[in-house]
Amino acid sequence: MPSNSKPIYALAAVLVATWALNGTVASAQTRRQNPRQQDVNTASTRGKQTFASTCAGCHGLDGRGGERAPNIAENPRVQRLSHAEIARIIENGLPGTGMPAFRSLEHSDVNVVITYLRILQGAKKTVKLPGDAKCGETIFFRKAGCSGCHMIAGKGGFIASDLSGYARTHAVEQTRTAIINPSPGNRKPLMVTATIRGGEKYVGRIRNEDNFSLQLQTLEGTFHFLLKADIEMLTFSSQTLMHTDYASTLSPNELDDMVSYLMSVSNTNAAGTPTKVEEEE
Repeated sequence: MPSNSKPIYALAAVLVATWALNGTVASAQTRRQNPRQQDVNTASTRGKQTFASTCAGCHGLDGRGGERAPNIAENPRVQRLSHAEIARIIENGLPGTGMPAFRSLEHSDVNVVITYLRILQGAKKTVKLPGDAKCGETIFFRKAGCSGCHMIAGKGGFIASDLSGYARTHAVEQTRTAIINPSPGNRKPLMVTATIRGGEKYVGRIRNEDNFSLQLQTLEGTFHFLLKADIEMLTFSSQTLMHTDYASTLSPNELDDMVSYLMSVSNTNAAGTPTKVEEEE
């Protein structure tokens, strides 16, 4: 054996160790560079596996349903449900519907199943939003005054529908049209003033009514049960809840901003991070 063989072997060992170290460092750097994407990929993989073993037997691998359970990927009512609402359904079931409770699932498993369901629903695709969502938030809560009636992301009024998930099932142009030219169904109901014996007044929206009583919800969200025998007068407002003049009071850019805000909030993930969406062709 040549006398210089040991230095050669030593040099080879150093080179191998250096190559392995560089590979480890590069791998660690890659993980550090995009931890959020790595978390999303991990959640998607776990969610797919859990969905396949827990949900697909009834709802199908694609969530489109079958003989034993409904379509939960394309159903607008399911798409409009919030993360918390879907979690409650998974954990507690729906009595009388065949949907069992999965109380044995860990909370983290429930979250990744919902993440994967949103992927099946198409909520994780990306597209450029038409305006500035941050400016749209300011317009929604201030200039346009939408928050006086509508709640979004846990903030706002109670008298009209919650818009937190509205844009998840409506395209950009559909959302814009609903703002500037609401359908008659979106404009109703009218506000009502109930005057009780003694002069006390309640202003709000009638939620339930029968031959003897009515349930009225005021703008701040409080419910009042009123007997009709105690009501001296019911006065209906001539104005609808939904403003119909946004096309003139908001500029095109402001409308774009507000649409972007609705789209952004509707597609915020479980961690509170807004994601952009892609409209179906």
